Amino acid sequence: MFAVPDNTLVTTENPALRHPVRVALEFAADRDRWRGLLRYDPDERFSALVSSDGEQEIWLMSWLPGQHTDLHDHAHSSGAFTVVSGLLTETVGRRAPDGRVVTEVHSLTAGQSRVFGPGYVHQVRNDGPDPAISVHVYRGGREMRTYDLDPLTGPVAR
Repeated sequence: MFAVPDNTLVTTENPALRHPVRVALEFAADRDRWRGLLRYDPDERFSALVSSDGEQEIWLMSWLPGQHTDLHDHAHSSGAFTVVSGLLTETVGRRAPDGRVVTEVHSLTAGQSRVFGPGYVHQVRNDGPDPAISVHVYRGGREMRTYDLDPLTGPVAR
């Protein structure tokens, strides 16, 4: 137990100062907050804006088996995404400091997260047999620039 002086002011927390993975995990756990937005689209990955406060946007995405993004980055944005259910595969394309082209593949299950920053080139897909759900946090916008992956030079903007 502790005493709080009478003249103490309580300030609201700035969500932009919290790590985007923490924000994604919080929203992923609060299913009542987004349950009514969830849809599955047989033609393309579904997304719905859950929250926006000027500092960040939180998006809900659903993925049927085989659905995916193009290889892309988010320009100058940063953020994170968390898998709520199902299985998602993230493929990252980059050049190593020594100039080699590197392709990393990350299999993600419920509760696992990935972080991205400016210029982070990746593709996300549902390679699993079941639908998947994820929550994405974007800071600095949700712009997407698409790429092709050249095995000799790495990601090349389209």
